[in-house]
Amino acid sequence: MTFYAEAPDEALAAHFGDPYAEQKALVAGSAVVARSNRGVVRVAGPDRLSWLHSLLSQHLAGLRPGEATEALLLSPNGHIEHHLSLVDDGEAVWAHVEPGTAAELAAFLDRMKFLLRVEVADVSADYEVITGTGLEGALALPDVAGTTSLIVPRGTVPEGRSQAGIWAYEALRIASHKARFGLDTDHRTIPHEIGFIDLAVHLNKGCYRGQETVARVHNLGRPPRRLVFLHLDGSADRLPARGSDLELEGRRVGFVGSSARHYELGPIGLALVKRNVPLEAVLSADGVAAGQEVVVSPDTGANVTIDPALRGRRL
Repeated sequence: MTFYAEAPDEALAAHFGDPYAEQKALVAGSAVVARSNRGVVRVAGPDRLSWLHSLLSQHLAGLRPGEATEALLLSPNGHIEHHLSLVDDGEAVWAHVEPGTAAELAAFLDRMKFLLRVEVADVSADYEVITGTGLEGALALPDVAGTTSLIVPRGTVPEGRSQAGIWAYEALRIASHKARFGLDTDHRTIPHEIGFIDLAVHLNKGCYRGQETVARVHNLGRPPRRLVFLHLDGSADRLPARGSDLELEGRRVGFVGSSARHYELGPIGLALVKRNVPLEAVLSADGVAAGQEVVVSPDTGANVTIDPALRGRRL
């Protein structure tokens, strides 16, 4: 029996009957997750890398064929508008993005072509993303917890692999402290708040849209919020609702993003919390008690590389 996930993954199977077994199979390399709702955008043409370099947050001018990376499209004020996982195959850059966002991204890029030799296409109808351990191919991109995501023609099924639902991937992603755009962010989120500096933002490149905010926060430090990993009270019979209030002593201090039940860690989640919330505070996530584990240090900015003494610190 197939059980379906919630938005934005409502088109996908949440699981096929045993979520924990599917997580273990995904880690072991005997299962894959079909993330077929991901959008896929292809950018071809000889000017593609220098052009994308000028628009996105990542250093792309010298991207080599087969080299995968991540990048952000920011608003003029530095808020995240799109998160791209991308790879170049020598002829085109391929990027997968959040469900329902490929058409908007492709339309924006198409408006920015001017006279440059680039061709932008939303190819989501013909290509999809599958994720598993040990997958290989020209359009392979490293993903969370040792998995690889592969952009493939729709309907491609690796031989000898069972299917796992999206809950399996999401549990691994959350346990890896990896924020997901649109689930763990809101319209005000900036890269420093969710630990995307270095991962998807290059600090030593030329100007791009939103660069002023990134530079200001990096030089002055301390954005208003920080991403935290939540160890949720296992005695609760539910997970907190996405977007629900994160509270400290009855006062709202942030919001809950993703949550899942991990086969080893139990109920876990990610949240954005005000920077000055004490690290040792026990929080309430939609009424569920939650201990914090540091993902982004309160002293972000020039110190955005997380202090090893804080990274993974459970309080």
